[in-house]
Amino acid sequence: MHQPSKTPLAAPPSHPDATAAPQALLERIAAALERIAPPAPAVPDFGVADAFIWQPEGRRLAPVPHVNRVDMSLLCGIDSVRDQLLANTERFARGLPANNALLWGARGMGKSSLVKAVHAGVNAGLGARAGTLKLIEIHREDIESLPDLMGLLRGSDCRFVVFCDDLSFDAADTSYKSLKAVLEGGIEGRPENVILYATSNRRHLLPRDMMENERSTAINPGEAIEEKVSLSDRFGLWLGFHRCSQDEYLSMIQGYVAHHAIPIAPDALRREALEWATTRGSRSGRVAWQFVQDLAGRLGVRLSEPTAG
Repeated sequence: MHQPSKTPLAAPPSHPDATAAPQALLERIAAALERIAPPAPAVPDFGVADAFIWQPEGRRLAPVPHVNRVDMSLLCGIDSVRDQLLANTERFARGLPANNALLWGARGMGKSSLVKAVHAGVNAGLGARAGTLKLIEIHREDIESLPDLMGLLRGSDCRFVVFCDDLSFDAADTSYKSLKAVLEGGIEGRPENVILYATSNRRHLLPRDMMENERSTAINPGEAIEEKVSLSDRFGLWLGFHRCSQDEYLSMIQGYVAHHAIPIAPDALRREALEWATTRGSRSGRVAWQFVQDLAGRLGVRLSEPTAG
C-alpha cells in the first residue's frame, strides 16, 4: 500500500509582539518598583551649620542655625568633669583616639549644657579647621535609627559628636540593642569620625527596681541583667554629676548676675537666692538659672543667652 509522504509541519509565523511583550512587562515591573522604592538619601550639606537634628522619617539632618547654649565659663561646680569632657573632645577633634561619654547624675546640674558648651569651645579652637566638628542631636525615641545615621556620616571629612539627651530604657524596650551595636558590637561599629555622648539620670541607663526584679526572677541572676548593664560599660568615659552645695549654687548665680550685668546688692542677691532654693526644695544649675530669669524679669533686664539645665 502506498504511504503518503510525511512533510514536516511549518513553524507558525512569528509575531512581532511575541518577544516584545515579556520585555515590556519587565520594564513596567521595574518602573513600578522604582516608584515605590524609597528615594536615596540626599548627601547632607554640613557646611550650612555647626549643629543638626536627626530626623529619621526622611533620613535627613535638619540644620540648627542657633544652638541653645551657654558659655563654658558660666558652668560652675563641675570643673573636674568639664575638664575631662573638654580634653576628650579636643583629642577626638584632632583625629586622636577618644572615648564615648556617658554624663549621668542629678537633674539640672548642666549635663546637656556642658556637651553643647564643650562642642562650641572645641570648634572655636580648631584654627583653620574651625567649624569641622559637628554636633548632631538624636532623640531618645529614634535610637533604633542610629545605623542609618551612621551610614550618612561615615566617610565625611567632618567629625561628629552624636548627642542623645536624657537616655534611658524601660523593661520592654529593646532599642538599646541598636545603640549597643554602634558603640562596639556591630560588624561596622562606630565610624572613625563619630563619637557618642549621652546624658542620663541613671548610671546604668535602666531603673534600679527593674534590675532588681530581673535579678530576683532569673535562673542565673548574674547573667540576667548583664546584656543591659553592659551597655553602660561601652561608654569609656563616665562623668558623674552630683547635687551642688550651697556655695556652688550661689557661685552659679553670682556668675550669671555678673555676666548679664544685673544690678543687685550682694546681700540682697544672697538672701533672695537662698529663699528661692528653699521654696523649690533643691539646689542645682537649673534652679539657679530659673532664679536669675525671675530676678532679671523683676528688674527689667534682658538676658542675651538662654540656657538649658
